[in-house]
Amino acid sequence: MSALFHSDLTQRLSATPAWKLQDGAITRTLSFPDFVAAMTFVNRVAEAAESAGHHPDIDIRYNKVTLVLSTHDAGGITEKDFLLASEIDRLV
Repeated sequence: MSALFHSDLTQRLSATPAWKLQDGAITRTLSFPDFVAAMTFVNRVAEAAESAGHHPDIDIRYNKVTLVLSTHDAGGITEKDFLLASEIDRLV
């Protein structure tokens, strides 16, 4: 799968407004009531990522979870990233 062109990125980002372009990846930070709720969400993301065969970078800071998606072997952001981002949005 090849990296998306800038025009494609702009279009896809407008369809997923919770995600932002940052340092060659798309990112989203979510806040939860507490650590347990954050970890429950992360475990749901892990299941979706494993099913998709595409794994985000995840940073957990107590009740805040930051997800970073890019396709390393394609050298940028691909359709795989937006498909997983959409699935993550459904889990929220």
